[in-house]
Amino acid sequence: MKLEQKDKSMLFSGTTIPDIFFSEHLTNLPGDYLKIYLYMVFLSKYGKDIKLNDLSKKLNLPIKTINDGMKCLEENNLILKKTTGYIMIDLQEATLHNLYTPNLTMSKEKVEQTAKNKSRAKAIEHINNMYFQGIMGPSWYNDIDLWFTKYEFDEQVMIALFDYCYKRSAMHRNYVQTVAEAWSSNKVKTWNDLDQYYEKQESLNRFKKTIAKKLGKYNGLTQYEEAYIENWVLNFGYDMNIIEIALKRTTLKQNPTFEYINNVITDWHDRNLKTPSEINAFLEQRKKQEKSTKELKSKVSKTTYEQRSYDNLDFLYANQTTNKED
Repeated sequence: MKLEQKDKSMLFSGTTIPDIFFSEHLTNLPGDYLKIYLYMVFLSKYGKDIKLNDLSKKLNLPIKTINDGMKCLEENNLILKKTTGYIMIDLQEATLHNLYTPNLTMSKEKVEQTAKNKSRAKAIEHINNMYFQGIMGPSWYNDIDLWFTKYEFDEQVMIALFDYCYKRSAMHRNYVQTVAEAWSSNKVKTWNDLDQYYEKQESLNRFKKTIAKKLGKYNGLTQYEEAYIENWVLNFGYDMNIIEIALKRTTLKQNPTFEYINNVITDWHDRNLKTPSEINAFLEQRKKQEKSTKELKSKVSKTTYEQRSYDNLDFLYANQTTNKED
């Protein structure tokens, strides 16, 4: 006996999206790329062929957006490109594989350490409840555990990391890791380190605003201009008193650039000038040297002119004497 099930019409059928998509991938996709993915899931259920031009027309999106969207979906492991087309990745199976594989190679010491680390477990639970409404995706657990090990953050710093990103509406994995990298590069590990880092950043922001105001850049500084300032403050150790001297020197130039200011300040640093008094003394000395050089050039020019005039008179006198003899 053969049993058959009558195909449902589109009116009564549905397309299923696993919850893992919403917890793991939704925030990583721009709106147009999300539209592409959902429509591909819908078509794959019916085994339909996918043509990029057709997608472009159906979704009312430029072909470039379609191409960029497909690349994004591949990079986020949502689809797999093959010679004959695309495969929709089973997100539940892929997540299970990612979670299970690392456990096979986890050492006994690592397992024991993780089990004993109750403080870390509480921090992760707090992150889950506070910033993911209790439905944090499984892969986040692996990421947080990796960041604990890689950056050596304590529990308070890890919570602060997610709080920082959450308040900026940027709960994307790449953004969170970028912030973590920045904190780590500034030697942040403990809450005290983070507090000092915040103070330094606040001071740096005040520097930037003051410099922008003095230069009349009311639309703000570019990323490269801010990088110059960070170098002056963080690497050279210069305060506003020194930077002010350089800013005043822009009045001597027509349309001075940030590169000009940077060259001036870098020259001071290369000369190991560390205080305003040392810099002012250097500028005064150079001013005297330039004045002496200018006076010397003036004297040389005057002597040369007088010598040439004397030579011309000698030549003229010689010609006149020759003419008389003739």
